[in-house]
Amino acid sequence: MSGVDEPRELSLPAVLAALSDPTRLAVVAQLMAAREMPCGALTVSVAKSTLSQHLRVLREAGITHTRPDGTQRMLSVRRDDLDRAFPGLLDAVVGALAGVNR
Repeated sequence: MSGVDEPRELSLPAVLAALSDPTRLAVVAQLMAAREMPCGALTVSVAKSTLSQHLRVLREAGITHTRPDGTQRMLSVRRDDLDRAFPGLLDAVVGALAGVNR
């Protein structure tokens, strides 16, 4: 398989570390709401180069999946894999973010 990224084994410390940053958490929340979206459609207040680093951390932790679609890269959360490995984690963390932003 020669996709953009291969499924990674999930590690709780790596997942929690990746989700500990507010920008990365905001990205995950947007992806969960949209199910899938192009990198360029993410609304975060950081430079493109900084966003690229955040996306790399999420990808390397196994949280996101990147799918090429023409000239775009489509991002999604590996929800099923994460829920299977850590039931309720995403809902709890993203739900806590929603509570903070009220």
